[in-house]
Amino acid sequence: MKQIGLIIIACVILAATFAVNLRAQTAGSNSTVAATTNVVAGATTPEATGDEMVPAAAPELFNIMGLPVTNSMVCTWVVAAFILIVVRIGTWNNIKEIPSGLQNLIEATVEGWEGLIGDILDQRVTRWVFPFATTFFIFIVISNLTDLIPGVGSIGFVGANGGFKPLFRPPTTDANLTVAMAGIFLVMSLYWAVKFNGVWGLMKHIFGVKMETSKFLYPIFFLLFLFIGAMELLSVLFARPVALAMRLYGNVFAGESILDMIFHGKSLVFSMILASGMYFYETFVCVVQAFVFAMLVVAFVGTLCTHSEESGH
Repeated sequence: MKQIGLIIIACVILAATFAVNLRAQTAGSNSTVAATTNVVAGATTPEATGDEMVPAAAPELFNIMGLPVTNSMVCTWVVAAFILIVVRIGTWNNIKEIPSGLQNLIEATVEGWEGLIGDILDQRVTRWVFPFATTFFIFIVISNLTDLIPGVGSIGFVGANGGFKPLFRPPTTDANLTVAMAGIFLVMSLYWAVKFNGVWGLMKHIFGVKMETSKFLYPIFFLLFLFIGAMELLSVLFARPVALAMRLYGNVFAGESILDMIFHGKSLVFSMILASGMYFYETFVCVVQAFVFAMLVVAFVGTLCTHSEESGH
């Protein structure tokens, strides 16, 4: 019975969530005084962005000493502050030997990821990667889920040019953030690879001949593995970071765009039916994409920080 009650409560909350979003979107699209007010709750008006519902570039809200601050940056600060506050509250001078409540959730998350990463990586590498990958997962999953919060993308103000600017935009729908995270991963993965293998050991790991062979065939296999190593180096320096950044950005941005299109539907009933299914699907996608990003970080580091038998005769 408790499980059924929780499911009903979850359904009611989700229904209320997209109902509030629909109400906000409708209010904004029907407003006739938006150009004369500072703060409005509504969808992006056609005059503001033309045919583009969700612009690829996050709108600039203001600047600090010439540095632009976008709505995705503001939302990133909010997410970071939320994580810090929750962790602080859960560990606020009341650490219990038998955890419960928020402390139990925090410890379960940490221990779960530590065990998962420990099963994949060397024990020494696990100590390096564990806090990095776990932080990525927590930050990304909360950033993704902000897309489903009422008001995100629909509450904002009218700019000087008459275009509507939302106050908040999910951080991971901004390619600048996902590219920055991929860049951080690239730097740290190379650092850990050198720390684990050494410079020469890393070169042998990438370009070395990884099989037993005779001295006569060695030059042929050396050229073969030199080519394979060049491809792997291209993957390490380019393909992997791009895959991390674009997979996360593309999936979350697509979800936001689809929800925005649904909320702008002409039929309120039809929009609610579509949104009800889309909200459950997007919740699943948000969690899965955060998990995939973190696990790819672990897997990519694992390919660089493993001992392989390399021999040359």
